[in-house]
Amino acid sequence: MSMQLIDTHVHINFDVFESDREAVRDRWRDVGVVRLVHSCVEPSEFSGIQTLADQFPELSFAVGLHPLDAHKWTPQMADQIRALAGSDARVVAIGEMGLDFYKAENQDQQKQVFAAQLAIAHELNLPVIIHCRDAAADLRDQVKQFCQEVGPIRGVMHCWGGTPEETQWFLDLGFYISFSGIVTFKNATAIKESAALVPSDRLLIETDCPFLAPVPKRGKRNEPANVYHVADCVAKLRHIPLETLAEETTQNACRLFNLSLPSASSN
Repeated sequence: MSMQLIDTHVHINFDVFESDREAVRDRWRDVGVVRLVHSCVEPSEFSGIQTLADQFPELSFAVGLHPLDAHKWTPQMADQIRALAGSDARVVAIGEMGLDFYKAENQDQQKQVFAAQLAIAHELNLPVIIHCRDAAADLRDQVKQFCQEVGPIRGVMHCWGGTPEETQWFLDLGFYISFSGIVTFKNATAIKESAALVPSDRLLIETDCPFLAPVPKRGKRNEPANVYHVADCVAKLRHIPLETLAEETTQNACRLFNLSLPSASSN
């Protein structure tokens, strides 16, 4: 059977895909992408993402509130996320959530919203998709405290951009680490080092499309087919064959998000 890839973080509901989603799908299938996890920026996206999953059966998805939208949080939103997550078997995670302190003045509010969503994920026994920018120490401390006071949480540090030291913090907490197109950028030295050190059973790959297209597509609209270039780059950094990297990251995604792979006959 040919190589299978999983793009663990996409936003194909965005308007930039409106005109050619079928062509985008054909291209991801052509390079061997067999499953995709669609992230969620805010719960209002849910029904649109559901419609896409009806259209593309390889799509699973999350529900949550992005830290840059933390100002939209209401007490009712916790109930809404909980209800939506329970309403569809294709929901495989809560998120994306986390902390983004880049130019942010609402750090306390972000932490409260993050804590509320960690609690939902713990209650529903779902993994979390974590967005972390300029906030690694705070986020580590908050997750650590949650695990001590409430209980275990599992998930992925998505579109990871941290240093090797920060990477180790989240590995020690049991998290998976997902690398995006940034790992292909020439000056991303620390991220390349991190991609080399993550254990093979904790590694994931993603596009975060339509953002952050990898080299050689940099500067263009990103799409799931480009996860191939991310996989190829990470495999070279780890000095392993691309096929090995594909198999490892695909198994890891299936384990974290409880996905099943298509059988050979359905291809």
